[in-house]
Amino acid sequence: MKLWPFGKNPNWNEVSYWALDLETSGLSPADQILSVGMVPIRKGIIEFGKHYYSLVRPVRPEALSAEGVKAHHILPSELEAAPTLSEVLDQVQQRMGRDVLLLHYSAIDLGFLREAYKALGRPWVKPVVVDTVVLLTRLSERRRRLEAHVEPLPTNLAAARAALGLPGHLEHHALWDALATAELFLLLRHLLQAQTLGQLT
Repeated sequence: MKLWPFGKNPNWNEVSYWALDLETSGLSPADQILSVGMVPIRKGIIEFGKHYYSLVRPVRPEALSAEGVKAHHILPSELEAAPTLSEVLDQVQQRMGRDVLLLHYSAIDLGFLREAYKALGRPWVKPVVVDTVVLLTRLSERRRRLEAHVEPLPTNLAAARAALGLPGHLEHHALWDALATAELFLLLRHLLQAQTLGQLT
């Protein structure tokens, strides 16, 4: 039986979620976090007005590549006066607290967060995580049981949203990707008819 920090397996909308997205200098956890976006969901409602977004001053500015800039459009000059990683993680932890962390491709962002905590000598907080890619896979499996030859849903964030009728968004920006993940989560929760947090993890 799974032990929840909430003391039980709560209804899905009895807990709060923070959709989080990172923009980074590369895809390896050894690369650097360049920006963080977070959007809360409380009682099943996105509270965008309480979002958090920050650039992050890189420890190794020389490691930033032209290829990375093409992807995330964050210029090195924009990062010179940004808060440090330690300052940004303070803000992330303050918001996340005991809430559920909502991610798209959780392995990537969790890898970066673990490395960041380790680099700063902080203990990893081990949040409860909901991954929208996992939910997309479950929905694809359910559809295949009903129709054997149906194509699986794409797992790319923008493509998955389009396949499910959600509008396009500004990609590769931490705040807008976090909002896009929050919207996708609410739709997937509805389509899967998940009633408890345990059905989403």
